Amino acid sequence: MTVDRKPWWTGARGEWLVVGQFLLIGLVVFGPRTLRGRPMWVFPWPHASLPIGCVLIVAGGALFLAGVARLGRRLTPLPFPKEGGDLVRTGPYRVVRHPIYSGGLVLAVGWALCVQGWLTLGYVAVLFVFMDVKSRREERWLAAKYPEYASYRRRVRKFIPFIY
Repeated sequence: MTVDRKPWWTGARGEWLVVGQFLLIGLVVFGPRTLRGRPMWVFPWPHASLPIGCVLIVAGGALFLAGVARLGRRLTPLPFPKEGGDLVRTGPYRVVRHPIYSGGLVLAVGWALCVQGWLTLGYVAVLFVFMDVKSRREERWLAAKYPEYASYRRRVRKFIPFIY
């Protein structure tokens, strides 16, 4: 499967999806934590949010890095499959189809708990929806390039093992 090498701003290989993703990640990290005049945090166990958040950051970071490492030279910032690549179904890709996305989302939830930002949790929810949309587009390209992707997709969940 080849795509004409159009300028990046046309978005033929998902460039605008990557731009949107980085804008949302920036919002999660640097955006306001609460609205003016609203309480900062109403987590039922406020003292537990920091340690739980740190555990999620480490776990999400590990899954993210495992996905990156398993892809190796096949890694591309774009959702469009790299030319000459092959379908990776080993390592963290046996557990979820998108371990980089999953790891990043778990990390983002951990960050929201650490900074105790209820608005940050909202940004993470928006990021989840965005990553779901991005992964759907990516999966159409993967299915077109790799005939075995359909059976892999039936066996392995997208983001959350055994659930979704």
